[in-house]
Amino acid sequence: MKILKHIPKLVFMLALLVVSSCKEDLTEINENPNGVDPNSANPNLIMPTVMTGVANQYVRLGYGRIAGVVQHTQEDAWKDGFNDYNWNEEDDEWKAWYGFLRNNNLLYKRAVETKFKFHEGVALTMRAFIFGTISDLWGDAPYTNALKGDEGEMLPAFDSQEVIYKGIIEDLKAASAIFGSTGDERDAPAYDVYYNGSTQKWQKFANTLLLRYYMRISGKLPDVAKAGIESVYASGIYIKDAGDDAVMDFIGTDGNNSWPTATAFDVSESNWRRRRPASTLINNLVANSDPRLKVWFQPVHVRWVADPTLAKGMDDFIREDGKILTGVKSFTEQELRAKIAAGHKYTRHFNPNTYKPSRPEQFNGPLNAGEYVGVPPGMIDPTYFNENPTTGQQVQNQHASQLNYTYQGNKGGILKARLASAAESSFILAEAAQKGWAAGAAAAHYNNGIKQSLQTWGVADGYDAFIKQKGVTYNGTQAQIIEQKWISSWTAATEGWFDYRRTGLPKLVPGVAPVSRALPLRFIYSNNELNNNGESVKNAIERLEETSFSGPRKKNSQWSKPWLVQGTGKPW
Repeated sequence: MKILKHIPKLVFMLALLVVSSCKEDLTEINENPNGVDPNSANPNLIMPTVMTGVANQYVRLGYGRIAGVVQHTQEDAWKDGFNDYNWNEEDDEWKAWYGFLRNNNLLYKRAVETKFKFHEGVALTMRAFIFGTISDLWGDAPYTNALKGDEGEMLPAFDSQEVIYKGIIEDLKAASAIFGSTGDERDAPAYDVYYNGSTQKWQKFANTLLLRYYMRISGKLPDVAKAGIESVYASGIYIKDAGDDAVMDFIGTDGNNSWPTATAFDVSESNWRRRRPASTLINNLVANSDPRLKVWFQPVHVRWVADPTLAKGMDDFIREDGKILTGVKSFTEQELRAKIAAGHKYTRHFNPNTYKPSRPEQFNGPLNAGEYVGVPPGMIDPTYFNENPTTGQQVQNQHASQLNYTYQGNKGGILKARLASAAESSFILAEAAQKGWAAGAAAAHYNNGIKQSLQTWGVADGYDAFIKQKGVTYNGTQAQIIEQKWISSWTAATEGWFDYRRTGLPKLVPGVAPVSRALPLRFIYSNNELNNNGESVKNAIERLEETSFSGPRKKNSQWSKPWLVQGTGKPW
């Protein structure tokens, strides 16, 4: 796409635009000659700024700590926020999402003024996506009176989740109608970093988001959800092919425009190396011979071998091609990568009859001798897992799997920010049909969801064998639908989290480290908001439901229930 190489400049230019728009009554002598007048801003130049910012922020959640919440991944050092949900106030996250809304508000305003109908539809879709994400993450939030600082609305009230979800549904309906009728893209193919200006694909995206949010509110407003999903299904307009997924490619020019764990901008490779597959996910993939396993993860570098003839509980040193390397407890990741690529195999032996953990207060489980090994969620200190010989901050756990080397890259291939997918559409429709709603056959949608996910990750040729696995063949339950949807949300784990919160599925068990002993439900309102818009925030906090896990933060806790799950008995 031509626009991608210009995005860094566009981001800078739009930053100037936002700054220059804050003080409209500055005297002429103080005007910024490099600024952009918001009254004449070109919608084409605003649109990619909104889209890239949202996509980057979304993947950094879904591939980041929310993947830790839903047990896709764990981190084996500096783990508190990732594995243990030891979260603080979310001021930077809050500012980021409302920053996107300010730029998007300008996009919408200019699109209406210039009669750029395609851009108007994009702005409505992105507004729904952003506000939906904010409400999904925090709960109640400024909505009706948000973004009205130029009208004197400096302390907007927080609307309820119910009001916000109903509002974004109306925005998505309006966007879908625009995309269904307009052919006026106005140079959009050069600036649309998701769909190259395709109105048909944008309409599918908007309708897929309708499916998402109708199902999101199904526990609270089942009649609204049922009618809405049935209507979208009857239209036949939603993402059905993995090639139409709402994705953004990365340009890889710097750390801000690259995949989050790109080692080109992280010499120590720490961000990639410390992130490990969680045992919850990897055990499921192994048990069902899931073809996505090898796309996402690597085999362990040094595999444990059960050896009842071993004189002691376990080897002190590793073995290369069966021969003990006396004095060598480990190699670095870089050394192992080169040696394994050269054809060497590395093992350590243990006697299953006499083995005793060397640090039982940290790791007292059986040794995992599997080819693929994930880190259990919420360990007290995961650096000790599976008798890792290099513990603490030097961790290079050779006895646990790592993410595929693909995730060291900065761009290309499967490295995409994914906002919505064909697989998600199918699993939502499968769940709707399983409930008895008029949305087709549950089994067909379920099978399609799996096939579309395999297509996304380039392993569609494994579908026929995979769908016959005992744990995969459809058994008619919501639990199985949500389990496969949870797997398919890899790198977009926010959707897995929100489904878990809504359904309690899959039945994720917290580890021993989190004080709460429960998975979190929301983000925490920041002290900055409390200090600057205290009354509105306090009213929103009062509407939260404190739980037995809420702890000293009481209602403003990551374990308090927002409206969406109050009274549902979910997820716990």
